[in-house]
Amino acid sequence: MSLAASIVPLTVGHWPQVEAIYAAGIATGHATFEAEPPAWEAFDAAKLPDQRLVAADPKGRVLGWTAASAVSDRCVYAGVVEHSVYVDPAAQGHGVGRLLLDALIASTEAAGIWTIQSGIFPENTASLRLHRTGGFEVVGIRRRLGHMSYGPCAGQWRDVIMIERRSAVAGC
Repeated sequence: MSLAASIVPLTVGHWPQVEAIYAAGIATGHATFEAEPPAWEAFDAAKLPDQRLVAADPKGRVLGWTAASAVSDRCVYAGVVEHSVYVDPAAQGHGVGRLLLDALIASTEAAGIWTIQSGIFPENTASLRLHRTGGFEVVGIRRRLGHMSYGPCAGQWRDVIMIERRSAVAGC
């Protein structure tokens, strides 16, 4: 069953809900090496303004978010971004992640971005499945890439599966 949702640009007004969804993902220990969400100012400075989106229900409740940041300030990498997708635990399994990922792909292609990449913990099978259906490919595994400092995996070295999606439209 899909939830009714519309995709809109992520703004500071969405931040409290986005931050809560981010924190819920962090609490699982399988979303990021980050121990806590950043402050709005840091998030705002790090993310590309046109590649920050939320899925909102008809009442305006944020069901999930996606954002991308440049991987480098070198001009040769101008078309390469790293992205994140987070879905509210109550909305998981209802197509919100796919809606967000499809919107991000459309947004990046419209901006001339030719590669979207990310790293996913192997335990995050839902994210791996979502990205596979969105046209992402596994390009490698970075073994023992980082040491977890918090949560249920604290003290463990974590592998990260590197994924990417090359556009068939942008950068050709």
